[in-house]
Amino acid sequence: MFDVIIIGGGPAGLSAALVLARCRRQLLLCDAGQPRNRRSSALHGFLSRDCVPPLELLRLGREELVAYGVQPRETTVTDLTRTGGGFEATLDTGERVRSLMALIASGVRDHVPDIPGLDDCYGVSVHHCPYCDGWEHRDQTLAVIGRGTSGAGLALSLKTWTPRVVLCTNGARNIRRADRQRLAGENIRIVTSFISRVEHDGPMVRAIAFTGGGVEKCDAIFFSTGQSQQCDIPARLQCRMNRLGAVKTDSLGETHLPGLFVVGDASRDVQFAIVAAAEGAKAAVAINKALQRLAGLAVAPRETNAA
Repeated sequence: MFDVIIIGGGPAGLSAALVLARCRRQLLLCDAGQPRNRRSSALHGFLSRDCVPPLELLRLGREELVAYGVQPRETTVTDLTRTGGGFEATLDTGERVRSLMALIASGVRDHVPDIPGLDDCYGVSVHHCPYCDGWEHRDQTLAVIGRGTSGAGLALSLKTWTPRVVLCTNGARNIRRADRQRLAGENIRIVTSFISRVEHDGPMVRAIAFTGGGVEKCDAIFFSTGQSQQCDIPARLQCRMNRLGAVKTDSLGETHLPGLFVVGDASRDVQFAIVAAAEGAKAAVAINKALQRLAGLAVAPRETNAA
């Protein structure tokens, strides 16, 4: 019986594991080795680790856990069920393990547009987050691949980093009049032709080519085509979701199921690695306090007399 099973070994899971290990908790950290940002050339906006390769950050995090006797297990949790005394996890090996608490930090996966040539540039000159990679393409010509309000919103957002933005809807024409007016007001052109391919030199984008002819030169591409949960366990446990498909939790990451926490990109709409790490640490403190209460190591709340 573990105190905690952690599903996901990214910044959120590693941060939670570090705090819990320092609380002398017995934990199992499971990681499938497929982080969302594994294709990115560098991690940005993480204080003291700005521009470090994402996989290097994870290596450093795992290395720090060794001193506390924690060794992440490279495995996938295929199922998680509630039991009378906590949770039971099924691993991809068929092994079943039990824990008092469970923390899901498996993140999300981005829906990369299925356009020839685009995947060859993903993580270098094709991105989904301007906060993560906008600075690297400041003052360049940027193209947005997206539809509707989300595509228009991303295109407008990118004007923070460059004056030259074009929105490519890949065949979609249903843009609200108000959004069209805002785009026109910012001199953002809209190209509704279907995209045939992304022209590139190695991982560097050079242009977007359209069916029927026509080319839009650009230095980088940002896309707004949605995302989904990396792990469907929260849905199977009937966790409540918000309108963006993220798991609803309280301020410390606990779901409506007592003892089940979800942190990181899977639970919030601010999807920064440094925020995920902070959420993992906060959830770890909440988990440790819950375990202390189970062990009778917490002071009972003060009773108040009814008026």
